[in-house]
Amino acid sequence: MKDLMGMMKQAKAMQERMQSLQQEIAEVSATGQSGGGMVTMTLNGKGDMTTLAIDPSLVKPDEADILEDLVIAAHADAKTKLEVIVQEKTQELTAGLQLPGGMKLPF
Repeated sequence: MKDLMGMMKQAKAMQERMQSLQQEIAEVSATGQSGGGMVTMTLNGKGDMTTLAIDPSLVKPDEADILEDLVIAAHADAKTKLEVIVQEKTQELTAGLQLPGGMKLPF
């Protein structure tokens, strides 16, 4: 019974840390760029785009496809950076815990 109570306390503490982590992740952001910085965007911790900056020299009607590709590339760059941040923060939280392989937290 003592072990069960200890496990319950650990589970409650883990739940509290997970809530804290989710709040912390919601506050981080990552900025990605493409075209040598001509297209820049920022994503928040939830993956929502919060800013988009496009160099005016790229806004040409006959080159819309290039601009579209650069926006997609900047988004991919920001998303990759954001995933690294989330993974690092999750590893900090779960350090020392015995979790099953492949388990993705906090989502």
